[in-house]
Amino acid sequence: MRPARCLWLIVLGVVLGAGPVGGPAAAQTPINVSYQPALYWSVPYYIASERGFWQEAGLKPSFTTFPSGAPQVAAAGSKSWDVGGMGSAPAVLGAARFNLLTIGITNDESSGNLIMARDREADAILKDPASLKGKQLLLTTNSTGEYAALACLKKLGLARADMQVVNLGQAEIISAFTAGNGTLAGVWAPNNYTLEQRTGARTICTGKDAGTIIPGTLVVRADFAKEHPDLVARYLAVYLRAIAWEKAHPKETVEYMKKFYAQGGVTLPDKYLQVEIDTRPTFVLAEQLRLLDRSRGASTADTWYAALGEYLKSTGTLARVPDTKSFITDEYLKLVERDPKLKAFAEGK
Repeated sequence: MRPARCLWLIVLGVVLGAGPVGGPAAAQTPINVSYQPALYWSVPYYIASERGFWQEAGLKPSFTTFPSGAPQVAAAGSKSWDVGGMGSAPAVLGAARFNLLTIGITNDESSGNLIMARDREADAILKDPASLKGKQLLLTTNSTGEYAALACLKKLGLARADMQVVNLGQAEIISAFTAGNGTLAGVWAPNNYTLEQRTGARTICTGKDAGTIIPGTLVVRADFAKEHPDLVARYLAVYLRAIAWEKAHPKETVEYMKKFYAQGGVTLPDKYLQVEIDTRPTFVLAEQLRLLDRSRGASTADTWYAALGEYLKSTGTLARVPDTKSFITDEYLKLVERDPKLKAFAEGK
């Protein structure tokens, strides 16, 4: 073999070996990831760290956490993070205000956003929902929790104006409700399990009960996506790899959840952790692509997020409903699908 050809083959081998999933020797590119701790949809970030998936994808994540979506969205304006996960209501708000792009779905959390009442009052409320008029509803505004709560009030024949809405963070809601304040609490999992443990609270209605689909959202700053599409694709592949791993290892996933939730100050019995898994569908690469597919018109995701936009408009948070085509894109999922190595990694093969 001629020396020149030999040298060319060596160079080619190095290039192919240094791809985005190049193993431990791959360069570790920094990426800033934002999420909310002790939530089911953020468990994949923890699993990816524990299992070494970030390193396999050639990424070195720096994590920033937020108590809810609103401050997380606000932080996007200062470019303090690049990619992340959040509720779908904040994602729509972030699209309108800070050009956040929705690039994937973390889970269907329709059952995990709900309103609760104290056990001694629950039956009376369900028998006569009109008794809630003038009472306090504790919730976190501009959130999927509020979205579900308002849908539940509508199902019960009530409007937002029928109750006194008190805007509190989720930790504050737990403290206030435990202390005897408020008649209803609008929370999202796992805070509902904490309330059940501490106060014996019962679920009155979930988003699913009210016929409202509430997806969780994978997001990226539009400017970052434009500059680093390859990093966005790798980020998605890491998240999807963790989802695939969870589906293949349900028992181990519960153990990881237990550790991850404890880090966020939430300690729950295994039965609640299993409920999270059983009631919160997650989606692998092929399923993600179907949810965002517009080949036959509006996608399933378009329908979900358009409804969320209507909610934000109804509360006065947004002046108009943003066009879902302006902020929901499957471009980066398709980058994963088109790269054989990255696709196999995302699918856990």
